[in-house]
Amino acid sequence: MKKKILLALIIMSIITVFSAFSSEETVLDVPKIEIPPNIDGKLDDDVWENALKMTGFKTFEPDYDKEPHEKTEAYMVYDEENFYFGIRCYDSESNKIKATVCKRDGMFGDDWAALVIDTFNAKQDGYAFFINPFGIQGDGILDTSGSLGDTHDMVWYSKGEIDDLGYTVECQIPLKSIRFSSKKIVIMRLAFFRQLVRHSEMSAVPAFNPEKGGILTQSQAIRVEGLKYKRVVEILPALVHNQIKDIDDGQLVMSDKLTEASLTTKVGLTSELIMDATLNPDFSQIEADAGQVDINLRYDLFFPEKRPFFLEGRENFQFAGNTEEAPLRTIFHTRNIINPEYGFKLAGKLGGKNTIAVLYARDNLSNEDETFRPHFSIFRYRRAMKDDSYLGVFYTGRDIEGSWNRLFGLDGRIRLTQKSLAEYHVFGTFSHDSDSQENIQGHAFALRYNYGTRKVVIDTGIQDVSEDFQIDTGYITRTGITRFTFFSMYIIYPKSKFFQRIEPFYWSYHIYDRIFDMFETLNLFTLRFQLPGSTQFRIDGLYANEVFEGARFDRSGAGIQLYSQVIKEIFLYAFYRGTGSVFYDPDDPYQGYSNRLSVGVEFQPFDKLNSSMSLSYVDFFRRSDREKIYDYALIRNRTTFQMNKYLFFRSIVEYNSFREKLTTDFLASFTYIPGTVIHIGYGSVYYKLEWDNQDYVASDHFLETKRGFFFKISYLLRL
Repeated sequence: MKKKILLALIIMSIITVFSAFSSEETVLDVPKIEIPPNIDGKLDDDVWENALKMTGFKTFEPDYDKEPHEKTEAYMVYDEENFYFGIRCYDSESNKIKATVCKRDGMFGDDWAALVIDTFNAKQDGYAFFINPFGIQGDGILDTSGSLGDTHDMVWYSKGEIDDLGYTVECQIPLKSIRFSSKKIVIMRLAFFRQLVRHSEMSAVPAFNPEKGGILTQSQAIRVEGLKYKRVVEILPALVHNQIKDIDDGQLVMSDKLTEASLTTKVGLTSELIMDATLNPDFSQIEADAGQVDINLRYDLFFPEKRPFFLEGRENFQFAGNTEEAPLRTIFHTRNIINPEYGFKLAGKLGGKNTIAVLYARDNLSNEDETFRPHFSIFRYRRAMKDDSYLGVFYTGRDIEGSWNRLFGLDGRIRLTQKSLAEYHVFGTFSHDSDSQENIQGHAFALRYNYGTRKVVIDTGIQDVSEDFQIDTGYITRTGITRFTFFSMYIIYPKSKFFQRIEPFYWSYHIYDRIFDMFETLNLFTLRFQLPGSTQFRIDGLYANEVFEGARFDRSGAGIQLYSQVIKEIFLYAFYRGTGSVFYDPDDPYQGYSNRLSVGVEFQPFDKLNSSMSLSYVDFFRRSDREKIYDYALIRNRTTFQMNKYLFFRSIVEYNSFREKLTTDFLASFTYIPGTVIHIGYGSVYYKLEWDNQDYVASDHFLETKRGFFFKISYLLRL
């Protein structure tokens, strides 16, 4: 079976290589200007009169190719060094426009206008720029599947203004901030989007239809010429100061104090290729991790990356072929790099159709006895083929004092028809342990098929991960399994103002555990309703079991979910699921049942203030005698006051009932442009303890056990 699947993947790679590029299409010329518009959000400059104008927006949420509730007009012009965009968003109820004065990338829950530009006409990815009615920015990279990675921050300028007709936005995108071909005449691709929250509506021009391929393949081809490439040179010095106090004999005493300078540089080797280098990099994390339930775990917790150096370009390391909740989550999880001494990145295009990404970092890990300095080496190559198809190559490596772990492999995506596509990956790992002198080899491969129309979605795939598959650079939850997944959904569009879409769907995976020669299954039956006000409600039924340590345990149950923008000022969500559960004790696992609950509300009383309160709760009962083994609650409040688009003050207070732990985190942050920042942070950790002059004993009062202060300043110099 595995040999047949592997042969199919090799054949698909060959098919991808010999795919030809698409045929002719209409290309629109973008007017070039001499005098740039004033970016004030008003669209009153003369240049907009003769700009490329795109109208005829059509919806793609909640339904396709329908007239949106409100009219939208989009414009583009350019000069040698900048692109300029303007968007007029009409709104007959301008008092109901949802907009927030918030930090960058915090406006995706608002009404917004957006554009995506594929500067290489490769249909593989595009720069995405979002602007809310107050001009607050969001940006990122839109990939081949239409998913937005919002971790890529660029330097650009925007303004927005609300008026009686709705709102308008303007933006200026310097060519220094993006990659493009330096040819005299360049063909690119462009699409505009709009979100209207109160109608649960998204629209686009050109119109997007799932029966005609991906978003980027349906975007509009445009022609520009005479772009001037000015070599990008950026220097980013930073200074970070940390000091931490820990409790000792009932008193807080200084345990760590550190002041460090770092330097990061960015150099444009060509208009298509960028190199970053960093010395003593500042990998400090500004945003605090949200608490997670950390008891009774089968796998390590996964924490998302938040450090700026690693966030930029991380979309290059995504791979094809994975279905939802696949065991191999990522082959390069940057949080495995703990404390780098130096590193560099090389990323961009070669000839427009070839994407490369290289990252090297030397880590520095220390304990009381010794210091380890692992070397991380990552290489990614991707060749664009017909439509949004591609062929990719991967290498990852982690080397440390004679021991090493390496991965080699291929991945790819093939557009079979406008409605269907296939994806795959084939990875092999090779490891050596210097202590045991043992060499270990493993494999992971997958094949995925996706079919989508207006009414029907099917997504299915198979993954196989050998027991000896080891990846020190990535994150994997399980080995020694073969996993088949299947998802099918039929979408109903009732003639109702209340029900916009009704979506019954079935999702399942079926696993053969080769280690214990046993099968397990999960089958989720769901009825989901899409309603106005960005409201979604769903009912779930679950039939499932799980294999653990040679035994099979029941995980069946039921649940409900809801989220809604109730009114402009209030957003709420709720989740509950009661299921059978496993107590993951390797020596004595047993059957149980548990309840999981998450509820939250976000309150925005006025444009600059946002406060959210959330509760995450889970419990566990032993099924044999119904004894409660534990319950675990996390209560979290996050409040942000945004003075303006540059400066905000934020507090986070979180209580962990199981650990009887209270954490507080306060931050003042000023960001002029990405890179030019000032952060001042202060945090404390409290436990329900008291010091009796000999030991720490339980108490009804909180004792501060840790206190930290953080300061960072950096300045982006663009030459």
